[in-house]
Amino acid sequence: MQNWKIKASLFLNYFVFAILLNSVGTVILQVQNNYGVTQGAASVLEAFKDLSIAIVSFLVSSYITRIGYKNAMLIALGFVTAICFIMPFTGSFFTTKLLFAAVGSGFALIKMSVYSTIGLVTRNEKEHISLMNFIESFFMIGILTGYFIFGYFVDDHNPQSTQWLKVYYVLGAISLAAFLLLLSAPLDESTVRNQENGSLVKDFGKMFRLMVSPIVLVFIFCAFFYVLIEQSIMSWLPTFNNKVLLLPAALSIQMASILAGSTAVGRFLAGLLLKKMNWFLVLAGSLLLAAALVLLAIPMAENVSGKPITGWSSAPLAAFIFPLIGLLIAPIYPAVNSVILSTLPVQKHGLMSGLIIIFSALGGTTGSIITGHIFEKYGGQTAFYFSLVPMAILITCLFIFKRLQNRFKLANPEQGHQ
Repeated sequence: MQNWKIKASLFLNYFVFAILLNSVGTVILQVQNNYGVTQGAASVLEAFKDLSIAIVSFLVSSYITRIGYKNAMLIALGFVTAICFIMPFTGSFFTTKLLFAAVGSGFALIKMSVYSTIGLVTRNEKEHISLMNFIESFFMIGILTGYFIFGYFVDDHNPQSTQWLKVYYVLGAISLAAFLLLLSAPLDESTVRNQENGSLVKDFGKMFRLMVSPIVLVFIFCAFFYVLIEQSIMSWLPTFNNKVLLLPAALSIQMASILAGSTAVGRFLAGLLLKKMNWFLVLAGSLLLAAALVLLAIPMAENVSGKPITGWSSAPLAAFIFPLIGLLIAPIYPAVNSVILSTLPVQKHGLMSGLIIIFSALGGTTGSIITGHIFEKYGGQTAFYFSLVPMAILITCLFIFKRLQNRFKLANPEQGHQ
């Protein structure tokens, strides 16, 4: 298999950061138990993660090709490995904020490099969109694994225990393995090396000119509202399970894995389906079914009996049904990202990847903070009903995006995946 080693490295890099980044929902629950933090205050962890992603992406995306995709990923993995081994010695809400800021900064480098590298190791649009979905599905497998790793270290009998911090030794070891695999993987970046020695102001100018292109601007709205939906659900599902469905803390975390698992399956299936079907029909249909699932599943939370819940077998039906929304929204993010990247020439993939990351991060922060405050004031059911609003906006944006893509291809037949 051509480029197998670098492709394997991309999968493992995404796996590591999937666990770290999406542990925010688990950690939001734990800081409430360990440090007496309110739901509204805990929601800022998402901001520390996502704003650091956005800031680093903004500062670095315009000259990521000068650093080199492989070098950028090695820097991120080395930095996060060190942070993970330090974390068990520093247990407080403040250091938890710093952890997510550090992980977010590393992920900015990883995601820009992974997205850009996909364009170097694939040959056409269909291959690009397929590999993108497979990599994103592996990201969800990382999230799924993370729920069980964290759940293993959480002590239900002593909610104030900080033994869960020992999980970072395991994550540090995985990150170190990813670093060593990438170090040994060859990657030819000669086609995208920036030959110009222009100023950073000039580089930022290129990014802003790209951003105001109509097709890119509408894409930005698509990415923003998708991540707003995903993170508002993913970050608050463990708390919803614990506070609304009355599951024990460890079980709340483990059952949130259903969302990650269903999303992984959805992206894997989409990787096969999108090779044969029009991407817009798949995504629009998925969103309509997701909205229907919200209207079906959330009312089930009202019928919780209040009986003691000791394991998966005694958990209420809502804990199983609602997380299946991941199966339906799964294809959207990797598909629209792949469409915009494969529409543009590979020389612009670094800049475009930066814009994807910046506005995805802003969407994630916005979704988590809004959901956290709605959760605190009006309850978890109302907070999750809120997802219907951005779903309606997103399906409209996707329709406009599809029309602009068709026009862009007709006007620029020489551009696109090369």
